[in-house]
Amino acid sequence: MSNRLIHESSPYLLQHAHNPVDWYPWGPDALAKAQSEQKLLLISIGYAACHWCHVMEKESFEDQEVAKLMNDHFVCIKVDREERPDIDKVYMDAVVTLSGHGGWPLNAFALPDGRPVYGGTYYSKPQWMHLLRQLADLLKLKPEQAMGSAEHLTAALQERFEVPDGPGTWEPETHAEMLQRWIPQMDTTWGGRDTAQNKFPLPANQLYLLRAGFLSGNKEAIQLAMLTLNRMALGGIFDQVGGGFSRYSVDRHWHIPHFEKMLYDNGQLVSAYCEAYQIQPAALFERTVTATLDWVMREMTSPEGGFYASLDADSEGVEGKFYAWTWEELATILADDLRPFADYYQVTPMGNWEHTNVLIAAETEEEYAVRWKLDAQDFAEYLEKCRGKILDARATRVRPGLDDKILVSWNALMAKGFADAYRVFRQPAYLEVAVRNLRFIQEKMMTEEGALYRNYKAGKRTIPAFLDDYAYLADAALAVYQVTFEETWLHLAQKLTSYVMAHFSHEEGPLFFYTSDTAPTVVTRKTEVQDDVIPSSNAVMAHVLQALGLYFGNTAYLDRASTMVAQVKDSIVENPAWHAYWANMALKLAYNHYEVVVTGPDALSVRFKLEQPYFPNKLLAGTSLPSALPILEGRLGESLQFFVCEHGVCHLPVHTVDEAVRQIQ
Repeated sequence: MSNRLIHESSPYLLQHAHNPVDWYPWGPDALAKAQSEQKLLLISIGYAACHWCHVMEKESFEDQEVAKLMNDHFVCIKVDREERPDIDKVYMDAVVTLSGHGGWPLNAFALPDGRPVYGGTYYSKPQWMHLLRQLADLLKLKPEQAMGSAEHLTAALQERFEVPDGPGTWEPETHAEMLQRWIPQMDTTWGGRDTAQNKFPLPANQLYLLRAGFLSGNKEAIQLAMLTLNRMALGGIFDQVGGGFSRYSVDRHWHIPHFEKMLYDNGQLVSAYCEAYQIQPAALFERTVTATLDWVMREMTSPEGGFYASLDADSEGVEGKFYAWTWEELATILADDLRPFADYYQVTPMGNWEHTNVLIAAETEEEYAVRWKLDAQDFAEYLEKCRGKILDARATRVRPGLDDKILVSWNALMAKGFADAYRVFRQPAYLEVAVRNLRFIQEKMMTEEGALYRNYKAGKRTIPAFLDDYAYLADAALAVYQVTFEETWLHLAQKLTSYVMAHFSHEEGPLFFYTSDTAPTVVTRKTEVQDDVIPSSNAVMAHVLQALGLYFGNTAYLDRASTMVAQVKDSIVENPAWHAYWANMALKLAYNHYEVVVTGPDALSVRFKLEQPYFPNKLLAGTSLPSALPILEGRLGESLQFFVCEHGVCHLPVHTVDEAVRQIQ
C-alpha cells in the first residue's frame, strides 16, 4: 500500500508514503480536491528527525481506523517543514495565535484556499480522533463558523512594519542597556537561558555576548558565553564519541539531549567555538570544533560535496539507543581501560540515564589530569584511544535514520563553519570542504540568472529557494572570500544579493519578504524578522548588504542595511535574545568598524596574522595582483601595505601587521 508521497524526494514525506492515510504533497491538486468536495484541508507538518512526529505516525497515521476518519472527511496534506518553511511559518503562526505555543508535529486545519481555521501540535490517538470528529463536517454544517475563524486568524497573520524616517543611530549605551536586561535571564551555573526545561544552544546569542562583551568591556557577558560553550562541549548534548551537537538538552545541565542532530546547529556552533577560541584559546574549544567537523566529513557529506540535513533521534524505534551505553557494554569494549574513562565521563553500573549511560564530563581533560596528578598529554591520548574503540563498536549498531536531502541555507551555515575553522586553525582540508560545497551548490542548485533551488536529492531539485537560502549562501561566500581573497566569491554574493533585491523586496520599506515574487503565496507573504534556532534571514541580509556596500563602494547597500536595523530597533532593544543576529549587526553601527586592506607580496599569508588580537568589528580585503574591486583599486604597490579605514576615513598606509593592529586598537 502506498499513497501519493511515494513520488516525493523528501525523506520525511517518504516515511509516510505507506500510511493508509491518503496523503497529498502540498500543491494545487490537494487544494482543488478540497474545493470540489467542500472539505477542510488537514495539513500535517514535521521533519524526518522529529521524535514526536514518529510517535504520532505510529499511533495515528498508521492506524486504519484513524486513517479512514481522516480520508473520509478531510483532504490530507503532508509537509516537510525543512523543505517548505514558507508553509510552516504560516500555520505555525496560526497555531501560536490560537494556543500561545507551537512545535512539531504541527497539525492545522484550513479552508480549501489554505486559510487556517484551527490547529495544534502532537495529539494522542484518542485526542486526535475526538478532534477529527469535532471538525469533520464543520465546513458543510457550520460554514459561517469556519469562515469566521479563518478571517480572524488570517487577519492576525498580516504583518505591519513601520518604516523609519531615517537610518537611526546606535550608541554603545544602548548595547549596555541590552546586556543589563539580558544577563539576569542567564543561568550563571550552567550557562544558556535560565530555564529548567529544554535548553537550546542558540549560537547567535553566544556570538552577541562575546562580541558585545568585548567591545563594551563587559566581562560578565563574555564569561557567560564562555560558560555556556564550556558546559555544552562537556555535556551529553555533545556527542563525546563521534562529534557533533544534538538539537537541545531536556535538562538545564546540558546532560541529556534530544538526540537528533541537525546540520544547521552544528554549522553555527562551529563558528561560535572558533570565535570563542580567538578570545580564549582553550583546548576544549579546538577539540569540539575538530570532532564536529570530522563528524560532518565522515557521516554528513554526500559524494558530490553537499551536506545532509540531519540524523534521527531514534534507532530501532528507541530514542538515543545509538548513543547510550550500559556498564557491561563499555567494560567489554574497554576492558582494563574502563575505570578512568568511566570516572571522567560519569559512567556507572546503574546508569546515569534510564539505566544506561550518556557520556558526560564535569570538567575539562586538563582539569581532571591536574586534580588526579596525571600527565595531561598522556591522559588526553588515553581518552582519545578509548573514544576510538567506542566509535568502532558503535559503527556495528543500527544507525539512526539519515535525512539525506540537501538544503542550501543549512549547507551555507556549515560551509561558513568550515571557512571560520580554516580562518582560526588554518587546516587546509577545512577550506577545501567549504569551497567544494559552495561549488556544488552553484553547479546543482543555482541557475545562470542567480535563482536558487532550496532542495536537492538524488539529482532532483524541486522547490524555489527562500530568503534564508540566498542570505546564508551570500554570507558564506563572503566568509570564504575573506580567507582566500578570491574575488569570485564576492561576485557570487553580489549576484545573489541582486536577485534578492529584484525578487524579495517589499513595495514599501527596506525589509525583504521570505518568499520570492515568482512563487505562489500561501495565505500571506511573510517577513522573517525574529531569530529562531537559525538567524533571521533579514538580519543576515543586513550583514551581507553592509559588507558588499564596503567592498563595492555601494552606498545604497550601506544605507539599506542601516535602515533595516533601524526598522526593527525597538524589537532588538526590548528583546535582544530573540534578535541576536540583528544585535550583532547593530554592534557594527555603535562601535568603530574597520575595513582592513592588505596588498602586495604575501598578502594572503599575512592576513592570518590579522586575526590576533581578537577584534570582531572588522572586514578584510586583499590582493597580490591588480584589482578593479573598489575597496582595492589603486592600493597595490611593490611592497606589502596595510590600509586601515573606518566609516570612510582611512589612516596612512603602514607596512607591518603590528602597525595595522595598533591602528585598529
